[in-house]
Amino acid sequence: MEALVFNIQRFAIHDGPGIRTTVFLKGCPLSCWWCHNPEGIRFSRELMYTKHKCIHCQNCVVSCKKEALSFKDDILFLNKDLCSLCGACTEICPTTALKMVGTQISCEDILKELEKDTTYFDQSGGGVTFSGGEPLSQIDFLLEILPELKRRTVHVAIDTSGYAKTEDLKKVLPYVDLFLYDLKVIDEKKHIKHTGVSNRIIKENLKFLLSERKSLIIRLPIIPSVNDSDEDIQKTIDFLNELRFRSEINLLPYHNVNEKYDALWKIFTGTNEKISKERLNLIKQLFENNGFKVKIGG
Repeated sequence: MEALVFNIQRFAIHDGPGIRTTVFLKGCPLSCWWCHNPEGIRFSRELMYTKHKCIHCQNCVVSCKKEALSFKDDILFLNKDLCSLCGACTEICPTTALKMVGTQISCEDILKELEKDTTYFDQSGGGVTFSGGEPLSQIDFLLEILPELKRRTVHVAIDTSGYAKTEDLKKVLPYVDLFLYDLKVIDEKKHIKHTGVSNRIIKENLKFLLSERKSLIIRLPIIPSVNDSDEDIQKTIDFLNELRFRSEINLLPYHNVNEKYDALWKIFTGTNEKISKERLNLIKQLFENNGFKVKIGG
């Protein structure tokens, strides 16, 4: 079994307890306007371009047999209809300005990589976190690697949007120590508008995990003009009160990610607004006034 992975990040300290290694699985059924990992949305490899690394040597243009790449005024253009993702341009690029995002990696090879970090896990109380994209979209891979990590007594966390089959959640339950649950927008119409999907299954899956008494931290991205109004925050508080949720909530402040979208030749449809520290602290206070344990950041 192989996974489509777009990054393996070592020494992560915001994806669960202790020092962790985070495996980012590529592919997500949501299309959030504010996504901080747009390279993780597509369920296939894609080309990524880092402008500041480019020396405009044009080796990539010459190497492309499909003539999918071209320069104009020192700006590199990609014709995605012509590109075959052969990778010739990335191999000849002298500065790694061009790279392929998404690699098929076997379960065995990922385990070998993770084993290099077990000392840090043991000393810090850390472990492995599967993030994305949406890791539950690659359920067959998870069902192969999670039992192996369990056998090695490695702490496992899954960072999920909750948009998955409840049956798949049931399958991974025995092997997951912590769920990092991304709760984005409570209002269904707004959720559809800003993520492309309904949040009904997300709400149902959260209820299910709480009924199973699984260790769970809710992650709430705070997006200006999307879910940061008093009304939105109150709806979130009311929903969590209905569930009698009293575990930790992480407020994740939004930051601009225009450059990543440019690097993928994608149009950024999100906001350029910034959330102020004052507003963020006020939202934190609103949750705390209702009895929640809240932390700013992951």
